[in-house]
Amino acid sequence: MAGRPLLRRVVRPVAAFAVLVAAGVAGFAALADVGVVEALFWLLDPTSIELYVESHDAPARALRAYGIVVESGLVLAGLWIGETVLSATFGGQIGTELRQMQVERSIDDCEDHVIVCGYGTFGKTIARRLRDRDRSVVVIESQETQHERALDDGLLSVRGDARREGMLTAAGVDRAETVVGAVDDSNVNIQVAITTGELAPEATVVVRAGDEMYESVARRAGADEVIVPEVVSGEQVTTTL
Repeated sequence: MAGRPLLRRVVRPVAAFAVLVAAGVAGFAALADVGVVEALFWLLDPTSIELYVESHDAPARALRAYGIVVESGLVLAGLWIGETVLSATFGGQIGTELRQMQVERSIDDCEDHVIVCGYGTFGKTIARRLRDRDRSVVVIESQETQHERALDDGLLSVRGDARREGMLTAAGVDRAETVVGAVDDSNVNIQVAITTGELAPEATVVVRAGDEMYESVARRAGADEVIVPEVVSGEQVTTTL
């Protein structure tokens, strides 16, 4: 449910509708001593209350008043449900959630894939190059804009904090070949390495570090490879010169 905003929104009006139905059945049963089936029928056809009152010794005023209250509540709850669904439909939310469900199913089919944590310049470059080489890639990105960009780029992506076990699990870390900590924060990448080591000890862990001073820390945290982009770029420039 945490990843389903539409479901969370629909649950409230549906729950309200269900509570009103239960309250209506219980109230009619208490006031008129009728069974559940007959009470449900009264909710569907309120005119049946009048027919019952005419042929039985029952508290007519109380039954009518209770019927009006319950029916009004059911109408409002029905309108609430309709408004929620229509709002989601025209707001594109249903399409978004259907796409996310499709992405989740595709991730479930992934094996020996690469998980790229972070879709900034560094992570984006890695993910796109791997995709172009027909490697399976799953991106974990906490920012909505970057998450959507990864999806638009034809990549599988889940939105959330890659340091959390639940997010790495959602990305299929137990079946992944490699996990790349590509966030522009060395501490975050080191935490990703630690969590990955706990969840998938066999996976290769590559960590982006902002400075050489983090290399030893990252390796102690479980990183198999540590990349310092500035150093790599400097070496490339030196080779070119």
